[in-house]
Amino acid sequence: MDLALAHVSHRYNGVEVLRDISFAAPAGRIVCLVGPSGCGKSTLLRFLGGLERPDEGQVTMTGEPPAGSLNPLTYIFQDFALLPWRSARGNISLALEDHRLSRREREEIIADVLARTGLSDFADALPRQLSGGMKQRVAIARALAVRPACLLMDEPLSALDSQTRELLLDDLQGLWERERFGAVYVTHNLAEAVRLGHQVVVLSRRPGQVREIVEIDMPLSERKARAAELEAHQTRLWELMREEAMAADQEIADV
Repeated sequence: MDLALAHVSHRYNGVEVLRDISFAAPAGRIVCLVGPSGCGKSTLLRFLGGLERPDEGQVTMTGEPPAGSLNPLTYIFQDFALLPWRSARGNISLALEDHRLSRREREEIIADVLARTGLSDFADALPRQLSGGMKQRVAIARALAVRPACLLMDEPLSALDSQTRELLLDDLQGLWERERFGAVYVTHNLAEAVRLGHQVVVLSRRPGQVREIVEIDMPLSERKARAAELEAHQTRLWELMREEAMAADQEIADV
């Protein structure tokens, strides 16, 4: 299932935040959105997920979701969004409770996504008993439970320390190799973008516009071993963003 934005523009309280944005997120590929603070990355994610509508332009979803998909689009958030009184199993179950599934079907799905995310031994743990990385794995498992066509990920690793972030990057890469899901991944971290993105959409400072769409034609499974090439891509992204990132930072500091 493919997602696309065509000529999307938007204003908040009279302030133009996005101008004439167009890009596609094809099925089975990870598209990363990067750009200066305040350029509208999270707003675009909300448009793709149907949580808001743009003032101008179109958001389209074409093609069929995976067989058995309960929800074609699902979010993974920066702050995990777990219910503290529910176990890992219970938080995953929450995503299934509005669907017409038998208890046995729910239990089979939960057991499957716990295993796929390395959480089988932590099924009954409460969020307060889990590390930040483990909490995010629960959030990923909950998202996978509805068999989405596309994951919408809003800074999912930014709250984690560098070692945990590296482990989660490996996990996400491994999941994609097995599942071949589509994703739109918002991040400030250029290293994350080049590790995971098949395509990186570089946005300008507000009003956000597409400065460039950078293709990274390298299998995900080879990227850790080809660090020099990844660093070259990362340098290219920073060259595209540097001046505007500095200007955006100064704007925020002046407020």
